[in-house]
Amino acid sequence: MPKPKLNPRQLEVLDSTRLTPHMVRVTLGGAALEDFPEQQESAYVKLVYPQEGSDHPLTRTYTIARQRPGEIDLDFVLHEDSGPASAWAASTRPGDRIQVGGPGPRKLINPDGDWFLIAGDMTALPAIRVNLASLPADARGHAVLEVLDEGDITNLPHPEGVSLHWVVNPEPGGDDSALVRTVRDLLWDEGEPAIWAACEFSCMRALRRYFRQERGVDRMKMYVSSYWKQGQSEDEHKVIKRRDADAEG
Repeated sequence: MPKPKLNPRQLEVLDSTRLTPHMVRVTLGGAALEDFPEQQESAYVKLVYPQEGSDHPLTRTYTIARQRPGEIDLDFVLHEDSGPASAWAASTRPGDRIQVGGPGPRKLINPDGDWFLIAGDMTALPAIRVNLASLPADARGHAVLEVLDEGDITNLPHPEGVSLHWVVNPEPGGDDSALVRTVRDLLWDEGEPAIWAACEFSCMRALRRYFRQERGVDRMKMYVSSYWKQGQSEDEHKVIKRRDADAEG
């Protein structure tokens, strides 16, 4: 399937808010959003960062956390070893401008499960928030959310029948991460699950293997993706992710 064209548009920083110790929300807007499609929460956009001395800018991918007429919110995880996007998010101020491409497609949990399992680290929290809000009021299941610090635990509206499991892990990633272990320890409900998970690459592969090989989850009821890879840039991660997808078929 060809990737969507992400023609960049110049947007203005309207606001910047620290949500938790390790997450900041940047609100973007401007006249260039007038033709932006509606209902794009959980879709992705590409932020374009020019590189000094190069004709090839860096692009970084982020999920639309919230959308209002003429505005979109993007949430950035802040690290000590910040990459270009999180460093920009930590320092940007209202009035700054940035090129933004997109949106790309939304990735939502299959609504036809008998029960639901959502899992991810902080990079996936914006999409997880949207997915939880999309579930029917009588939904049952689990959401496993890995954060860097207790202060990063936040209020996530969710159906009463969906249990939230917060996992504090200052060093996320890996095929034996706290996120993976917590998911494996969950009681498996009766019926056929619908699954949505997004996290670090090695963690993703461990979860995918567990869901497919040990639990036999229907591929049509499962979305499992990596948003980053430990020790790799986004460009390097994209190459590895593409090879993995080709190998999986």
